[in-house]
Amino acid sequence: MDGDDLPRVRTDAASLLAKEDLDRYSQDELMERIALLEAEIARIKAQHAKAAAHRNLADQLFKPRPSE
Repeated sequence: MDGDDLPRVRTDAASLLAKEDLDRYSQDELMERIALLEAEIARIKAQHAKAAAHRNLADQLFKPRPSE
């Protein structure tokens, strides 16, 4: 069995956050964490919208012209 057959281990930040034990946090700390994560989600959504708009402009620019 070579390395390509093994499942990939996810080490991205979201996967690491999902594995973290939350029992040690107080209710206030959990609410602060929720606020930080919601702010990060908003930042990611804004970046996604920006990338989608950029992609749309590129698609329009490089769209093949109809033959006459």
